[in-house]
Amino acid sequence: MTTIPAPRTSVGRGPGRRTSRGNWELYGWVFMRASGVVLLVLIFGHLFVNLVAGEGISAIDFGFVAGKWASPFWQIWDLLMLWLAMIHGTNGVRTIINDYAERDGTRLVLKLALYTAFTIVVVLGTLVIFTFDPCPANSPADLLPSFCTA
Repeated sequence: MTTIPAPRTSVGRGPGRRTSRGNWELYGWVFMRASGVVLLVLIFGHLFVNLVAGEGISAIDFGFVAGKWASPFWQIWDLLMLWLAMIHGTNGVRTIINDYAERDGTRLVLKLALYTAFTIVVVLGTLVIFTFDPCPANSPADLLPSFCTA
């Protein structure tokens, strides 16, 4: 005869596997919902400004990006979009790894690769946003945006 464990009974899935992760998974679940809503606002705001309010996709070039990132408002907007999207995506992939990787070693390697990729993209993206120079020295004046003094 097969018995069904009572609800909320902790059942392990294998040797060495933790059965309770505490509130971490709850916080991750809540974060995914909240960050998803904020990301919708950030992404659609980004698309509206870049594609609808201006001259469309044909106007997006170096000068457009340089002009946008000359404003701290747009730097912070794009930084929030980058960070939230990366944290949201990394948390989602982490959940998939926890659900489908059965061996502890496989799970460890996949998570290390995931966190390494996350770190590289976030660090490089943040550096690009804050160190972007729209008026590089010794550049031809015809290639610079209109607000640069050659």
